[in-house]
Amino acid sequence: MDNNYKEYADTAELLKVLAHPIRLCIVRGLLNKGCCNVTHMQNCLKIPQSTLSQHLQKLRTAKIIEGTRNGLEVNYNVCNKTAIDLIHVLFK
Repeated sequence: MDNNYKEYADTAELLKVLAHPIRLCIVRGLLNKGCCNVTHMQNCLKIPQSTLSQHLQKLRTAKIIEGTRNGLEVNYNVCNKTAIDLIHVLFK
């Protein structure tokens, strides 16, 4: 057993951010679709835009997703390899 638990801080933080059903759904949906914008996600998830924005902000801050601006819309995609691997393991 390893007593240097500080080495696991990044992984624990990633797990904390992903430990919400809506955020798991967002990341899994982005992996399945490739990328999409807020309007598409909001229509799929059937949640208020403000709620979706809060979840997207947490995912962006944790560097799990990134957004690319295209005019007035932002298209999101998953950019974190560890998160991608984890989602694949969880949802085989």
